[in-house]
Amino acid sequence: MAGKFEIYQDRAGKYRFRLKASNGQIVASGEAYESKANAKKGAESVQNAAAGATIIEVDS
Repeated sequence: MAGKFEIYQDRAGKYRFRLKASNGQIVASGEAYESKANAKKGAESVQNAAAGATIIEVDS
């Protein structure tokens, strides 16, 4: 089973997204958005960008 994005409302009433792995572990989370629609757009943006993303190492 693939991971999934979840859209939820936080305690402050803002909307956020989180990416959960198939084992239920949260592997990424997004910033706070004013609307559920914008949180969904944020998740979709990450999903689209990650599809072709490469992994690189950078110095701290």
